[in-house]
Amino acid sequence: MKNILNTGLLLMLSFTLMLSCSTEDDEGNPNNNNQQIAAIASAVQSGTWRISNFNDSGENETSDFNGYNFTFNSNGSLVASNGTNTVNGTWSVTDDSNSSDDSSSDDDVDFNIFFPVPESSDFEDLNDDWDVVSYSSTRIELIDISGGNGGTDLLTFERN
Repeated sequence: MKNILNTGLLLMLSFTLMLSCSTEDDEGNPNNNNQQIAAIASAVQSGTWRISNFNDSGENETSDFNGYNFTFNSNGSLVASNGTNTVNGTWSVTDDSNSSDDSSSDDDVDFNIFFPVPESSDFEDLNDDWDVVSYSSTRIELIDISGGNGGTDLLTFERN
């Protein structure tokens, strides 16, 4: 009887250890978005892009960027040009855990845009750590929910 009890305890202890090891491995990196980040970065570096939708807290401001082509370079630089004017900035795609946005989801992917421009510039409205809603090789849809006024901004790039 003592051997059966000891064997039972050893089996339970073994299962407990196996489960805790498995759980630790799974929890080691719960927000692993590396494949998605690489796919998005690769997609946007192909060709030039235009803004097909920019909705700033309910106001359609897409026309502010008519004629501008956006180039997302592999070195993180971002160039917006309409043939006459050129605006330089930076871009990156990161795991949400690397930023301090207001998203309620901690496992999403951020598309970061920054143009060092005055607040009066239309391009300043694009500066944000946008949450990726969807992406393909020809389209990327982004959203940002403002922490200040609670407004929702939508930004869509389409490849030319």
